[in-house]
Amino acid sequence: MIKSLYVRTVLVFIAVVIVSLLFAFFLATWLYSNSIKSLGEEQLIATGKRIIEMIRKEPGTGDSARLEEVKSDILLPGLKVNIVDEHGAVVKFSSEVSRVAQIPITSEQYEHVIKGGIYRGLVKAKAEDRHGPDQLLIGLPFEYRDRSYALFISPEINELLDVFRRVMLTVLGSVLAMGSLLILLASRFIVKPLQRLTRATKRMAQGDFGIVLQSKRKDELGVLTASFNEMARSLRMLDEMRSDFVNNVAHEFQSPLTSITGFTKALRTKPMNEAERRHYLTIIEEESQRLARLCANLLRLSVLQQDLRPAHPASYRLDEQIRRIIIASEPQWSAKQLEFDLELPDMTIYADEDSLDQVWHNLISNSIKFSKDKGSIGITLEERDGMAVVTVRDHGKGIPPEEQQHIFTPFYKVDKSRDYAVKGNGLGLSIVKRIVQLHHGKIGVTSVPDQETAFSVKLPLHPAWLGS
Repeated sequence: MIKSLYVRTVLVFIAVVIVSLLFAFFLATWLYSNSIKSLGEEQLIATGKRIIEMIRKEPGTGDSARLEEVKSDILLPGLKVNIVDEHGAVVKFSSEVSRVAQIPITSEQYEHVIKGGIYRGLVKAKAEDRHGPDQLLIGLPFEYRDRSYALFISPEINELLDVFRRVMLTVLGSVLAMGSLLILLASRFIVKPLQRLTRATKRMAQGDFGIVLQSKRKDELGVLTASFNEMARSLRMLDEMRSDFVNNVAHEFQSPLTSITGFTKALRTKPMNEAERRHYLTIIEEESQRLARLCANLLRLSVLQQDLRPAHPASYRLDEQIRRIIIASEPQWSAKQLEFDLELPDMTIYADEDSLDQVWHNLISNSIKFSKDKGSIGITLEERDGMAVVTVRDHGKGIPPEEQQHIFTPFYKVDKSRDYAVKGNGLGLSIVKRIVQLHHGKIGVTSVPDQETAFSVKLPLHPAWLGS
């Protein structure tokens, strides 16, 4: 039970309330004790002076009247009052003897007052109670019938203190009870969204990515809920991509395997001449090569996804590499009577030459495939802000705007019906994008349907991982 966040939150809040109340109580006592003491002393001195005036105005029985004959009802209730004569004897004290004891007065206190001084200090409520609370004590000198006396006055505040303690305990208990109740409600309000997130997380762990949590909160819990919804949306898209990937892989494998199986069966069972047999064998060979390319590309993409940086970086001439790839592609572009418009200034780059071979080969091959016969392909190389920028531009059918954001997705094909001279499987641009990312570069595409398509690759000339 104690492991519950709700219980922990409530216990922590209650502990904070208790500690805060105790701290406030002691802080208030410390801050106001001196002020209360000074105010009490002044009030006791004023009260003592009134008592002395009342004693002096009390009519005696003659010149030989003694202070003991003064009526006790002039002594105010709620106060301890001791009157000590010049010989140190207590001649009068508060009348409520059963309830109020005499004030424990020391000889030093008596001597100070009887000589005409005013005493201000503290005294124990009971002389034998060393650990009891201190009480105010005021001593005032006065004369009555030509004799010297000392009036000691101390407030009888035990009952007041008891009342004060009960009031404070009542206030503290009420605050604690009300605070605990509010904390119970507030904690439930705080923990409830977390409980919803926990249940949603368990559903997500079971494969349900269609969860959407509603929340109008703008605080941290609202941000957490929004982040959870974003994560659920990303996982849902990833799951859809995974499903599509599996379906595409199955489809790409199924098509050539079906062809191979069908033509193999035809070779085994159907009578045919040598030309037909060679034709079927050629188709089987092409489909087998298609499967081999597909497996190689899948393996290549899988390896690239695990890599964190280029495998074998080195300095080399980027312009010469692009020229070499163009020359190697001559059979394809010669067959379509294409021309190249090149702007390749001398430029050295630090990168993995073998990986970038695949990038330029794929982009140039795509440009050749999608270009119109007797058209042209433009390739430019320039340095911009410490980056090598390569642009490959063809003037073919182009890519529709709604398709451009998907072309780097594995197995995605803009035109699924076309049969290109060099058949593709929709993995080339995915591999290209990953290689560029490993080099801390960027790749983008711009296209105008039926006019042109331009792929732009930006690669750092001096990458950040050079010294790592």
